[in-house]
Amino acid sequence: MALIKATDLAFGRLQSPDLDIQEEFCRNFGFVTVEKTSKALYMRGADSPHHIHVTHKGDPKFLGLAFQAGSEDDLKKIAKAPGASGIENIDEPGGGKRVRLIDPNGYQVEVVFGIQQLEPIKLVRDLTNSGDEPLRRAGRLMRVPKPPTTIKRIAHAVMGTPRLKETLSWFREYLGFIASDDIYVDSKDNVIASFNRLDNGDRYVDHHVFFCMKSESAGLNHLSFEVPDIDAVFIDHQYLKGLGKYEHMWGIGRHVIGSQVFDYWADPWGRIHEHWADSDRLNASTPSNLLSAEEGLGSQWGERAPDKFIHHITP
Repeated sequence: MALIKATDLAFGRLQSPDLDIQEEFCRNFGFVTVEKTSKALYMRGADSPHHIHVTHKGDPKFLGLAFQAGSEDDLKKIAKAPGASGIENIDEPGGGKRVRLIDPNGYQVEVVFGIQQLEPIKLVRDLTNSGDEPLRRAGRLMRVPKPPTTIKRIAHAVMGTPRLKETLSWFREYLGFIASDDIYVDSKDNVIASFNRLDNGDRYVDHHVFFCMKSESAGLNHLSFEVPDIDAVFIDHQYLKGLGKYEHMWGIGRHVIGSQVFDYWADPWGRIHEHWADSDRLNASTPSNLLSAEEGLGSQWGERAPDKFIHHITP
């Protein structure tokens, strides 16, 4: 039985040697600066969370992930876990409380509650005239806003680990994740990756909040962020490509697992960030699946994932 059931992914923590360069990438990617000091950078999306991306100044590094608790009582429960920090006041912009844990790979996992919420940023988007609703924009012309498009929210994180079974068991036991799709190679007992979602009961959630795959070393593969619509995925791809500053890692395409229309870019220190729109949504009653890597890790359309993406792990 899980200690608690996390309600969302809150943010990722990175470390970079130049916060000005990191902020430039983040703003080009669609984040909005909330606060910047000489030591840290806090970025938000259009939804209400105070921040969804944190960068500290220092050598390039992936520091860890933070997940949202459903209540302060959940913080009290998780604080009793082996190795937990106890409940702490967060001495950072947005405030709130947290419990710090260390996952089986040595990365920090924060469970947070009570961080300040901000007024959402209204994103004006045109409706599409298509399918069974050809008149949703009747009498109005489609004009896609200029990029970069403000992202909505953080959606999921992907990590590599040489300790796959232990890592999956830890996140499921501590944070209540449930399997959406497990991926195998050669034989069905050789699971090499797993897509996991939040257990929010009857409430529908993203197909996955945490994807973990077997790798030689532990670290981050990517952080993922939802944009308002598929137009935003395409126009921001064109915008980032035109800047000529960042490495494109994969896309545009539509995943098989999760079904998102996706596009992946690396920041100046190689940490991959994903834009996506249109995800499958499941609730706790949806059964999990076991799929072969050939079937599950491809694209419904678009190019296959290049090796530089599949094997990309930043410690």
